[in-house]
Amino acid sequence: MLTSTDFSGLFNQRFLNNFFPIPATNDLIKGMIMPNFELPDVTSGRRIKLTDYKGRKPVILAFTRIFTEKQYCPFCFPHIKALNEHYEQFQDRNIELLMVTSTDLQQSKIVARDLSLKMPLLSDPSCRVFRAYQTGQALGAPLPAQFAVDRQGRLRYKHLFSFLDHNASVETLLNVFEAE
Repeated sequence: MLTSTDFSGLFNQRFLNNFFPIPATNDLIKGMIMPNFELPDVTSGRRIKLTDYKGRKPVILAFTRIFTEKQYCPFCFPHIKALNEHYEQFQDRNIELLMVTSTDLQQSKIVARDLSLKMPLLSDPSCRVFRAYQTGQALGAPLPAQFAVDRQGRLRYKHLFSFLDHNASVETLLNVFEAE
């Protein structure tokens, strides 16, 4: 399962590209149309675009910090597990939950299998989408963040990483669209 001594695969180009800190601050404001993207979903083999959901259902984008298929951020691992355990609740509320990772396709497939993920896991090893959403980065990987995007593709809520408040709670994310 998780080991703290196996660093194989950690020091790669993605690690070097994300080594220097960039703070988790951005200029994405509530009500603005969110950047579209297209990424592979390792759980289904499909390619997913944010615009696939426009006019159909709101989306929670959960950007997560996974270093390799064996090394998870200690703040993100419990969050990944909690989102996965509550995935059906998002589905029951007609909300799509998309998890985005910077691990490559092979690593992401191992993560999805090992964690028995029910939700789509989108692989972004270039970190292009992490950068478009301005999540920040430090010590080899982009920082976690969560964004709630309404049916029109507009930002309704964002949560950026801080050491005081790592990830938005499942309850917060479930309740973002209560007024819709």
